[in-house]
Amino acid sequence: MYVVDWTDFFFTDLFQSLAQLENLCKQLYETTDTTTRLQAEKALVEFTNSPDCLSKCQLLLERGSSSYSQLLAATCLTKLVSRTNNPLPLEQRIDIRNYVLNYLATRPKLATFVTQALIQLYARITKLGWFDCQKDDYVFRNAITDVTRFLQDSVEYCIIGVTILSQLTNEINQADTTHPLTNLLKQASGKNLNLNDESQHGLLMQLLKLTHNCLNFDFIGTSTDESSDDLCTVQIPTSWRSAFLDSSTLQLFFDLYHSIPPSFSPLVLSCLVQIASVRRSLFNNAERAKFLSHLVDGVKRILENPQSLSDPNNYHEFCRLLARLKSNYQLGELVKVENYPEVIRLIANFTVTSLQHWEFAPNSVHYLLSLWQRLAASVPYVKATEPHMLETYTPEVTKAYITSRLESVHIILRDGLEDPLEDTGLVQQQLDQLSTIGRCEYEKTCALLVQLFDQSAQSYQELLQSASASPMDIAVQEGRLTWLVYIIGAVIGGRVSFASTDEQDAMDGELVCRVLQLMNLTDSRLAQAGNEKLELAMLSFFEQFRKIYIGDQVQKSSKLYRRLSEVLGLNDETMVLSVFIGKIITNLKYWGRCEPITSKTLQLLNDLSIGYSSVRKLVKLSAVQFMLNNHTSEHFSFLGINNQSNLTDMRCRTTFYTALGRLLMVDLGEDEDQYEQFMLPLTAAFEAVAQMFSTNSFNEQEAKRTLVGLVRDLRGIAFAFNAKTSFMMLFEWIYPSYMPILQRAIELWYHDPACTTPVLKLMAELVHNRSQRLQFDVSSPNGILLFRETSKMITMYGNRILTLGEVPKDQVYALKLKGISICFSMLKAALSGSYVNFGVFRLYGDDALDNALQTFIKLLLSIPHSDLLDYPKLSQSYYSLLEVLTQDHMNFIASLEPHVIMYILSSISEGLTALDTMVCTGCCSCLDHIVTYLFKQLSRSTKKRTTPLTQESDRFLHIMQQHPEMIQQMLSTVLNIIIFEDCRNQWSMSRPLLGLILLNEKYFSDLRNSIVNSQPPEKQQAMHLCFENLMEGIERNLLTKNRDRFTQNLSAFRREVNDSMKNSTYGVNSNDMMS
Repeated sequence: MYVVDWTDFFFTDLFQSLAQLENLCKQLYETTDTTTRLQAEKALVEFTNSPDCLSKCQLLLERGSSSYSQLLAATCLTKLVSRTNNPLPLEQRIDIRNYVLNYLATRPKLATFVTQALIQLYARITKLGWFDCQKDDYVFRNAITDVTRFLQDSVEYCIIGVTILSQLTNEINQADTTHPLTNLLKQASGKNLNLNDESQHGLLMQLLKLTHNCLNFDFIGTSTDESSDDLCTVQIPTSWRSAFLDSSTLQLFFDLYHSIPPSFSPLVLSCLVQIASVRRSLFNNAERAKFLSHLVDGVKRILENPQSLSDPNNYHEFCRLLARLKSNYQLGELVKVENYPEVIRLIANFTVTSLQHWEFAPNSVHYLLSLWQRLAASVPYVKATEPHMLETYTPEVTKAYITSRLESVHIILRDGLEDPLEDTGLVQQQLDQLSTIGRCEYEKTCALLVQLFDQSAQSYQELLQSASASPMDIAVQEGRLTWLVYIIGAVIGGRVSFASTDEQDAMDGELVCRVLQLMNLTDSRLAQAGNEKLELAMLSFFEQFRKIYIGDQVQKSSKLYRRLSEVLGLNDETMVLSVFIGKIITNLKYWGRCEPITSKTLQLLNDLSIGYSSVRKLVKLSAVQFMLNNHTSEHFSFLGINNQSNLTDMRCRTTFYTALGRLLMVDLGEDEDQYEQFMLPLTAAFEAVAQMFSTNSFNEQEAKRTLVGLVRDLRGIAFAFNAKTSFMMLFEWIYPSYMPILQRAIELWYHDPACTTPVLKLMAELVHNRSQRLQFDVSSPNGILLFRETSKMITMYGNRILTLGEVPKDQVYALKLKGISICFSMLKAALSGSYVNFGVFRLYGDDALDNALQTFIKLLLSIPHSDLLDYPKLSQSYYSLLEVLTQDHMNFIASLEPHVIMYILSSISEGLTALDTMVCTGCCSCLDHIVTYLFKQLSRSTKKRTTPLTQESDRFLHIMQQHPEMIQQMLSTVLNIIIFEDCRNQWSMSRPLLGLILLNEKYFSDLRNSIVNSQPPEKQQAMHLCFENLMEGIERNLLTKNRDRFTQNLSAFRREVNDSMKNSTYGVNSNDMMS
């Protein structure tokens, strides 16, 4: 079918390595020995990077005896054609494309995974070469012709053809290439598929996958997060409109669902999910109503014949389909559908039945609750006169959820099943949805909860008083109460979604009273026994209660407080806060060894300490004063050095001391005696560590635990002290007395991130000039001394961490990159804090600044480019530091070696296209500073001045002149993003662009001509005019006034270009125009 000559890169001496490669493949894919597999993987990675990889891959495909060697060859070829540096020549890529098609055509019986890998290779070559020309011919655009030959052959070739189309649809990122697929679908399906013929099931499966991929295609380049698929809108091209207006299209998929074998049904439903989500603007109002009517009829038919829904996959996809009914259509549109009353009844019955069978497909419940949550939230806004009937069915759904969770407790305990309460994330997600559903017809929800709670609470109390009560019965009632406390917290939190009435506040009061009474009962038993899940539910309830009823915005005349006063004697917010603090202290006393409860309890304390009015009321409570005066392990066990726990379990101490710090600051003022009294336990800890370090032999584990706990405590206090007076007390306490201990810890334990990370984070917090708290007196050298300590720590850690050698990929972040990232953040905070004049270091021969900057460069060069963007925290800390360096220390950047400068420029170039807007904006700022510096130095060099350029500036200019392609590439990238992409930070992009244009005027002119010429002939004049307008009134300087004018011109330019291209008959590839 295809003829190809690969002799140009085929060498006879490669036969010797064939057996060795096949053996490595076998070891990689078949061996159970981890060491052997890792060695094989390493050897094959080296093979992939070898110069003769291409020829060896052909040898493996031609002569390999195993499917694994064929898979390796296909995978390696895919990597080769995908690489951006040193890409394969066009002729070789054409040869590989033809060879792959010929290979597939002559070997239809390949292993499935080999066929898939080869098709992936073909799709990748086609995608990357879509705009490559050979003698005015777009050589990779004949994909349709290539595939048609497969589709016209037997069924097994037809499957290959459809799979190619399916993979190609996934690969390509230009919507235009999918237009012919509708015709190809008809051609491929024109084989009169017999649904009962098993030999044709493979073709049916591939056709459905192709359809699904087409409907899943990212037509406008939004790349939505898959985790939020229930919010997705499918941006179908307008040219497909007729297919969706034709009711037979929807009917076809619903008929298929009822006709085909159950194993294919989920894929049909997946297609229907996407069809139900087509953009609203595809239809006018009448067409949308008709389309929705057909969709609802299809859903009704499935609900009336639910036999296939017993399959979990079908059930899951159908739940997703139901959720899309409300995510893409308004309640006012749904109620106008002819069969709405019957359909909403069927959906309600289906939901109730699903909730009652809680053990079946629990992950699908999210979609059903999502549907009812959106329906309930829409009730206040629906304007249609037709009844929505949700007041009838929503309480049924609420009741089914609550009762089914309670009934599940006994079965789970009896049969030892997995408890849903273990998955707190899933529970919280469902409760968030229920909070809205339960607020619809809230009187019924409340009455149900009161009834069920009273029953369970009474039974629980009776069991506790009974000497013969079985532990199982007690556990069942505790489980039921856990669910009820969670649900009560959720529905109280749901108040924020609805306009609440006094009557509903009074109902909330009834629920709150019951939970607080239960809390009193369980707390009284904590000395004997406690239930962790019930305690976590209580904390969830307190968090919701705090959000709604405690704080500056809450009306204290609320009926809820009246009810609390009547039942529990809690007359005002201060008394309620005392209950909160009492519970917090009780938890910390009895649950100090339980990390989940401790961390959530401390988070509650932290949240309470943030509010302006609540923190002032808290400080007046005797319990809070007790905490401020007795924060030791004697009273709070989690502050102790527990040899059984992990060092990372001490993280909650930072939260605790942040809250204590805020509480202390309320009345601290300038009272140094009160501050020193508060710091006594921490002073003792520091002295203990100093004592240990002063001896030659000490208990290392004890020293680590004491120090890590201490620095976590201090970081919490440092974070809370955001006023100058209080922060200066802390600074004078720690410096110079205790700073050497921190330095010594880094020196000793640099290889243990559990120790170094807390120390580095504390230092980063101490140098952070938050709220201008680091303001030293004019006669004080403390700013310079603080930076010296910072430099010493960065240098010591950096030099030692680089001695670790090669670190396994899966541990590189934890062992190395995390610490480096914190050092970058620390250096950035110190350099941008405005409390040090960095000019004095060089003036007085102090090498602190040089040491810190040189260590930064050494650390940076030890990090591969890919890691800079792969780890979000590292990329944010690196680019924010680089922004400060290019702004204030450009002479240092200019003095670097050429390879270091190229590394930094490459990292900026890659960061410009990062998904993280902060990183992208930071890169724009860095580039702007560099370009401005370059432009100023060039301007100076052309003027007759007595002062020559500095040596650094002269070298930097020379390097840039030797490598103009780097700046030109960034000009291309920035212009590309502004013209062709959804540019979310246009202002930031505009700032470096003017400098880039002025430095590369000829290249910009060529680029402009290339873009203009790539437009359709009738659009070229308009595009040319856009570029003319862009530079209109712009002078050859980078003064602020000129920059601002350019930014305004750019906004108009982008708008005009978008308008011009909207009506274009074919798009311009954003990657091609820069090539």
